[in-house]
Amino acid sequence: MTRADVFDVEKRAAIMRAVKSNNTKPELRVRAAVRALGVGYRLGGRELPGKPDLTFPGKRACIFVHGCFWHGHDCTRGARAPKDNAAYWSAKIARNKARDARVIAELGTASWRPLVIWECETRDGEALREKVSAFLN
Repeated sequence: MTRADVFDVEKRAAIMRAVKSNNTKPELRVRAAVRALGVGYRLGGRELPGKPDLTFPGKRACIFVHGCFWHGHDCTRGARAPKDNAAYWSAKIARNKARDARVIAELGTASWRPLVIWECETRDGEALREKVSAFLN
């Protein structure tokens, strides 16, 4: 069964365009945790596979901040399956997960250490700082 969208096509397109890909709240929380450690970083590793959100060139390390829904995390938000256009969304999330796995493997081959921080992990500031600290030290 498919449900009709409550918005018209133009309104839905505007809503989807408004979904940000950088400078999101989870990403800003991760940056704040890194700054609290006094570690320098660079944004948007365009030269690296997957374009990590933060890079630490001297440490050959990088951090990805993944949205739980978009990257198929196993938390409650990531496990939520849309009822509308379910086949499209399950295929899209599966492609994202496959791409993420490929990118992590490519970074490992290039001697980079990647860390994935999930959106749900950014809500506990102390745990986030501990995770980032353990990764960078």
